[in-house]
Amino acid sequence: MREVGRDRPDGAVHGGVASPDADESDRAVAGRAAQNGGGPLAVDTPSKPPIAVRAGVRVTVVLCLAMTLVHVLLVFLEVAPPNPVSRQYSRQVDAWVFPLFEQNWRLFAPDPESVNRRISARTMHTAADGAVRVSGWFDLSAVDTAAVRHDPFPSHTAQNMLRRAWTSYLETHGSDDRPHSQRAVMIQEYLCNIAAERVAARHHGAFESIQLRVVGLPVAAPAAVGPEPAAAAQKPADTRYLPWWKVAPHAAG
Repeated sequence: MREVGRDRPDGAVHGGVASPDADESDRAVAGRAAQNGGGPLAVDTPSKPPIAVRAGVRVTVVLCLAMTLVHVLLVFLEVAPPNPVSRQYSRQVDAWVFPLFEQNWRLFAPDPESVNRRISARTMHTAADGAVRVSGWFDLSAVDTAAVRHDPFPSHTAQNMLRRAWTSYLETHGSDDRPHSQRAVMIQEYLCNIAAERVAARHHGAFESIQLRVVGLPVAAPAAVGPEPAAAAQKPADTRYLPWWKVAPHAAG
């Protein structure tokens, strides 16, 4: 046992008496020094990331902040009341906002459907010999309805994609089915692509053109109860045929 106050290389004592653990530590340090050729021991220090990595991180952060500010500004111009800035840059704002960042109040105040619509599509294919073949009508709405029915957690895509695309088409096109703005052209392409992709996924056959048919049947009024007069006769179905639209050629399934 060592005496209290006896000088030690590291001066480590424990309760006035040198600890055996300290002796073992001394021997370990001496062994490491011997392995190092008797020179000073190298101290491990955490290395800093390379300058290029740090510069890349800073640039990424700056770009993310800039994109966030630009996104917030463009969305603000979309929802803000009309002003000279939003009018001057309306094309740039619409190109960024629609259709992924569309802003509206339908989540809080949705418009109830007053018409039951069935959207169908048929395709046209021109064979190598010049013969034109037109397929039968394929019910797109029925596919969506089947995907939603009896499903406790139905897909948002199955419920709303086709329906919202058609609603947007009605809002941006007149009765002549001609787009009168850049947004109308985008909505028309959006609706056409939805129909073409769904037909190609479930209906075998090659095609280069597609046509939509929309049958609208007003929701029947509830039956009258008691002495109230009977409900008015149900209106007939309204059928609308859209023009043939060229699409990217789809191979036969």
